[in-house]
Amino acid sequence: MIINLDMSSPTPIYVQLRNEIVMGIGLGKLKIGEGLPTVRQMAQDIGVNTMTVTKAYNILRIEGYIEIDRRHGAKVNPKLDATKEFKEKLENELLLIIAESSIKGIQKKDFLNLCSNIFDNMTGLKLTGGEA
Repeated sequence: MIINLDMSSPTPIYVQLRNEIVMGIGLGKLKIGEGLPTVRQMAQDIGVNTMTVTKAYNILRIEGYIEIDRRHGAKVNPKLDATKEFKEKLENELLLIIAESSIKGIQKKDFLNLCSNIFDNMTGLKLTGGEA
């Protein structure tokens, strides 16, 4: 998987790395159970400090996207479930995105079509149930 980071972005590198890994899982570039590079290897590959990678991996672990084992390293978590906390976070983030879209003149049907198209491209984890 190729990690794209923007070193000049105001978004911290560890957040960008976290986001890239989550998108990699969602897009199917990282499979459930697949191992991630070691902290040292990832840091070397993307040209950042090991503490930056450690911070990103710890966030991903806390959020449930990866599991970390001292002997086997970091792997994409095989038990990815939407928790109550995640649903609340999603609702809050969607509220902001929808408000911004509305202010910028995006129509509801256009917004929903865009969301549907993006969701349909998430091939990494096929959802069961709840599909329209």
